[in-house]
Amino acid sequence: MKKLIVAFIALFAAAQLQAADNANLAKAKAEGKVAFYANITAVEPIMKAFTGDTGVKAEYTRISTTKFVATAITEHEAGKFMADVIQGPQPVLDILKEKGMLATYRSPAAAGYPDWSKKDDKIQLFGIEYVAYIYNKERVKPADVPKRYEDLANPKWKDKIVMANPANHATTIAWLIGLKENVFKSEAEWMKFVKGLAANKPMFVASFGPTPAPIESGEKLIGISMPKYIVTKAPAPLDWARVQNQPLMGTPRAIGVSATAPHPAAARAFVDYWLSQKAAGMLAKDVGEYVLAPGVFPPIEGMDKAKVIAIRELSDDETKKWGSEFKKIFDVK
Repeated sequence: MKKLIVAFIALFAAAQLQAADNANLAKAKAEGKVAFYANITAVEPIMKAFTGDTGVKAEYTRISTTKFVATAITEHEAGKFMADVIQGPQPVLDILKEKGMLATYRSPAAAGYPDWSKKDDKIQLFGIEYVAYIYNKERVKPADVPKRYEDLANPKWKDKIVMANPANHATTIAWLIGLKENVFKSEAEWMKFVKGLAANKPMFVASFGPTPAPIESGEKLIGISMPKYIVTKAPAPLDWARVQNQPLMGTPRAIGVSATAPHPAAARAFVDYWLSQKAAGMLAKDVGEYVLAPGVFPPIEGMDKAKVIAIRELSDDETKKWGSEFKKIFDVK
């Protein structure tokens, strides 16, 4: 009898949840559209699938990580921030939350996600912006592929590296600090690596997005970038360096509903869809993302066996401090 009662309660709760979802979706359809502001790229297939499955038009606006906070806050203070859903690295959403720009919403679609991904009632983590060395597999011999992070400081890579600007790209700054805190045994060893990397005179670009192009063309041979481009740039000759006994690291990717969302029901419906197994599978398979939905991995050889960890968020002051330090070390003009 007790089991029957428990089963009945579970079925009743599920029915209530489904009814609530249906009611919200009806409101979303009445609102007609959802505006998605994000730093993530190549997500058009999910926009299209959301529209097809829900009947709600999804509009995507990309804002680069380096401009995200300034752009969002400036528009918000001018009363012109039109986003319904906001996606970005966790530190970005933390700043926007502090500014009162995020609404309270805990999506039922995140029920199976790791506990640590449910940061609070305003921010949900859904993936890790994983960073690795990617290289031109037609131009780099297998024996030369780095097997440790330290290898990129080898002078043989001088003038052959591309990376996002370490003076102002928040994720690259956090990744470099992540190396110090999670990989290198001492700060002295880490600093030796950083200075060795700087001595190799990398090409600097604004964000991860432009890093694959010079590697594809052969202008550069290797880059500090994202393995996802192996998927999105296929059949480009890209592969990733499987560093041995060292983790892949990245900033947690976060999503939240805007506190001033013009279409609040559509915003909630979009977040639910984004966190679903279907959308997570598309993010992994079609976009190459490392997602937190259980059992879902990008179709990149070896990635299901890689240790991928979320690095800690840096405060705004830390990001500015280390950005200034890296500007001097890398001689950024």
